[in-house]
Amino acid sequence: MTTDTRLTFSTRVDIPVDARVALVELLNARLADAFDLYSQLKQAHWNVKGSDFIQLHALYDTVAADVIDFVDLIAERATALGGLALGTTRLAASASSLDEYPLDAVAGSDTIVVVADRLAAFGNAVRADIGASVELGDEDTADLFTEVSRAIDKHLWFVEAHLQS
Repeated sequence: MTTDTRLTFSTRVDIPVDARVALVELLNARLADAFDLYSQLKQAHWNVKGSDFIQLHALYDTVAADVIDFVDLIAERATALGGLALGTTRLAASASSLDEYPLDAVAGSDTIVVVADRLAAFGNAVRADIGASVELGDEDTADLFTEVSRAIDKHLWFVEAHLQS
C-alpha cells in the first residue's frame, strides 16, 4: 500500500505516486469545471426566455443531469487514486477555468451561444486530459475522460444545432 504526503488516502492502486498526484490534480481541475458547468447550465435552464423556451429549458436540464453525474465520476476517481476530491461550490468557483455566465444572457439565442461556448471549453479541456492521463500511465482515467468527452460533444452538437440552418 502506497501513501504520500501529497495524497490524502493510502491505496493499493499500482500507479506510481508522482503520476497519481498529477492525475488527482487533473481530475480536480475538471471537477471544478464540471461543477461550474453544471451551475451555468442550471442558470440558463432557469432563466431562458423566448419562443424556444420550452425546448431550451428541457435541453439544458438534460445536459445538466449528465454533467452532475460526471461531477460524481470525476470526484470518485480522484479519491480512488488516493487524492482528496475538491468539490465544494466555493472551491469549484475559485478553480474553474470556465468563463462566468453573463447574467444578461436570457434570450434563447444568447443562452445557446453561452452554453455552446461553455460546453466546448469543457470538452476541449477534457480531451486534453485524455492524452495527459495516458502519458501518466492511467488508461482508466483516460477512459473516464473519454466517456465524458463523448457525451459533452453530443450535447454540444444538440446545442449548436440551434445555431445552424
